[in-house]
Amino acid sequence: MERYFKLRANGTDVKTEVLAGITSFLASMYIIVVNPAIIAAAGLPFPAVVTATILVSAFASIMMGLYAGNPIVVAPGMGINAFFTYTVVLGMGVEWPVALGAVFWSGIVFLLLSLFNVRSAIARAIPVQVRAAVAAGIGLFITFIGLQNAKFVIADPVTLVRFGGLNVFTATFLCGLLLTTWLVQRRVTGALILGVLFTTLLCIPIGRLWGDPSSTLATHTIVNWSGLVAAPDFSLLFALDLVNSFSLALVPVIFVMLFADLFDSLSTFIGVAEAGDLKDEAGEPRNINESLLTDAVATVFSGLVGTSAASSFIESAAGIKEGGRTGLTAVVAGLCFLPFMFFSPLLSMIPAIATAPALVLVGVFMLTPLATIEWERYDEAVPAFLALILIPLTYSITQGIVWGLISWTALKLLSGQREAVTLPLLGVNIFAIFILLI
Repeated sequence: MERYFKLRANGTDVKTEVLAGITSFLASMYIIVVNPAIIAAAGLPFPAVVTATILVSAFASIMMGLYAGNPIVVAPGMGINAFFTYTVVLGMGVEWPVALGAVFWSGIVFLLLSLFNVRSAIARAIPVQVRAAVAAGIGLFITFIGLQNAKFVIADPVTLVRFGGLNVFTATFLCGLLLTTWLVQRRVTGALILGVLFTTLLCIPIGRLWGDPSSTLATHTIVNWSGLVAAPDFSLLFALDLVNSFSLALVPVIFVMLFADLFDSLSTFIGVAEAGDLKDEAGEPRNINESLLTDAVATVFSGLVGTSAASSFIESAAGIKEGGRTGLTAVVAGLCFLPFMFFSPLLSMIPAIATAPALVLVGVFMLTPLATIEWERYDEAVPAFLALILIPLTYSITQGIVWGLISWTALKLLSGQREAVTLPLLGVNIFAIFILLI
């Protein structure tokens, strides 16, 4: 173990790595609950999505540790799961087996780009301002979904959306949000999952002791005991539709999945490398090629087992702060996921409102990159703003990415900064326009 993970060379030991792996797991285990809650809204069975989420998280994290040698957890990504459910399946009307097929094909493209080293040229071509704005826009999108789950924001025929009113559901959500924020502020390990559990407890009286007369949920309980353990549900394994997903109509979906995964992975690797000083001799993130290849394989695996694309988790920084420096940290974190495959009945007790505080806070975390944008440079600020605001307002990550890229390129050309528009960027723009036309 010492020789394989090079523990001494990295200034660490087995005990430190194990504790760091457990810490990374606790910081990211909320995905076991939140991802199935989002994906199940697309019509997939909740217990089966729990199994898929855990299989991907365990397999990909262990691969990251053994192959890439980095202390990074890989699991189904936030943002891309919302895109899968609310844009592709519910918004575009794509059947979920076809959507899973699109996940698979996006992983295949990602894998090819990684093998032929094309993905680095594409990544460099995308302006950092647009990347930052897209990440933040996805954060706003996730927050919007959380507020809807809590009925804090509801539909309105005149204004499209409005405040849902102060009632038992919004009050429960606010209590959960305040406590979860306090736990995050106190830097409590596993703050998000603790917030989910606390909010679930607050939801138990709903339908039993009180209800909201204006809500359809007032007549029944939303937290119900259905058992503690059960055998894993593997019904989503190989349930994807590879034939119908391999079509021209699904190109925009595959494009967005690919780019969202690529941006997220690169930003995570850069952020984690800075936080833990995990860099090579050239100052680049350590083993980035192997790490991106792991992400690509994980995305292919995600489509096969039944969930949205996997991505590297920035929460891995929690384990790195605890001293994690090698792949052993990721292996330990991956192994920690496996026992939860047997607790789907317990996890299914958690209502959508209980995950809302976590979704709102994930949105807050994803706004951090906005600080890197020079808002007084309008040739960069306007495209970034369009990418930021169009994602939640159009309910589409695709529109945010496409209009952010097109407007950035157009403004640079109009202002005489032709050197800022590279050939790879022009190629990406042509592809973006093609997406708008089909």
